[in-house]
Amino acid sequence: MEGNTVKLDKWGYPVRTSSDSCIDAINSYYTEFLSHGRKASVIFEAVTHDESCVLANTLAGYLAYPLDLSKSQVHLSSAKSQLENATSYEKAVFAAVSSLVVKNKDDQLTYDRHSELLEQFPKDLASLKRGHILCFFMGRPDKCLTLVEKVLPQNEKQGYIHGIYCFPLLELGRMEDAEKAAKKGLEINKDDIWSQHGFCHVLQYECRFKEATKFMEENSSSWESCTSFMLTHNWWHVAVGYLDGHSPISKVLEVYDHRIWKELEKSDASRTEVYLNAIGLLMRVYVRGHVISMGHRLKILVDCLTDQSVWHIQWHLDILILWALSRTSKITEAETLLKEMKSRKTNPSLQKGIQLAEGLFEYGQKNYEKAFQLLGPDFDTHDYKIIGASDEQLDVFKEVWYNVLLETGRYQIAIHEIKKQIQKTKGVPFLWHLLVRNNSAFKSTMCVAPP
Repeated sequence: MEGNTVKLDKWGYPVRTSSDSCIDAINSYYTEFLSHGRKASVIFEAVTHDESCVLANTLAGYLAYPLDLSKSQVHLSSAKSQLENATSYEKAVFAAVSSLVVKNKDDQLTYDRHSELLEQFPKDLASLKRGHILCFFMGRPDKCLTLVEKVLPQNEKQGYIHGIYCFPLLELGRMEDAEKAAKKGLEINKDDIWSQHGFCHVLQYECRFKEATKFMEENSSSWESCTSFMLTHNWWHVAVGYLDGHSPISKVLEVYDHRIWKELEKSDASRTEVYLNAIGLLMRVYVRGHVISMGHRLKILVDCLTDQSVWHIQWHLDILILWALSRTSKITEAETLLKEMKSRKTNPSLQKGIQLAEGLFEYGQKNYEKAFQLLGPDFDTHDYKIIGASDEQLDVFKEVWYNVLLETGRYQIAIHEIKKQIQKTKGVPFLWHLLVRNNSAFKSTMCVAPP
């Protein structure tokens, strides 16, 4: 029967479909997904070519989630209705995806299903990428590393896998290995965006800021086909490289204006993805003391962030929005967001996210003592990976904490913590500036006025 025809996808795994166009669209989706391309919606064309294809519907359901829950559910329901006729590969992908796109997902169950899928079908790099994203939002780079190492031997010469491999190595502090992985990915494909991104992380961690910005700018032409997130995030890295490297603030804000905010002019731009990188950069600029230089940028951004349709997409974004609202005196809106965040905390591990959110709510209002009490004397950003942020994205919260310590007169603690950070990143001028400020403030409190 024609309806029972099995064709092989890009990985060589069987998919039950009679349509060559369906398989072509699935394969195009794989490439777009792995390359952070803008045209991942090609998967919906696969469904158009064969409405009964389980794999096409499953992947379409994943792509629609969580921005269009009804559309996601329609595709997953269609896949489930045809599951009896699906191949073992399609069933494994459906099991993994269906455990992921639920309201209160069980992270461990979802991880286990992806792990089991990759045991059977190790060449499926799209499922590896999904697992990588899952682990990122679990705050578990160790689990991601386990997934990658499980399938690396079968994919050594394949594009994209080395960029995926690089990221958990970065997050686990294995910088030499991360650099090797990124370079291997770039040898296979110099336009591998995730390998470029990983290599930039290494350079910035090692305070090679000029090298990092030069490398990224030289490769920036390859980002034009990327999603709004990847395009603006890579430019975010360039701007942070300028900021950490003590370049003029005008260069940082030029990137913000022309490379990040300008993305919103495109008809297919994702607002939330742009907002995440825009607000992440402005917060860092603010914490570094360039408040006047920011001009009206934060106010313009906040006017967009009061739109509640952009809330509750990512915990990291919600926390940044909360700071921006409180900093610009949108207290009622900030209180509403914080209340809703607390009501949505279904995972006990997200209590750390709430703690950070509450601290930033107070910090935004310059209630520094309350912020300190909420963040605590032993604040460590490593505990906050669960919000879905990399170490470099979390660094700004360290800087918030240093400022809180300074503003509350806890100079000795600040000096101790800043010195610890300087041992890791000696080449960040801002840290030395903060150390000088704290030392000066501490010495002034030790001076005894003459009788």
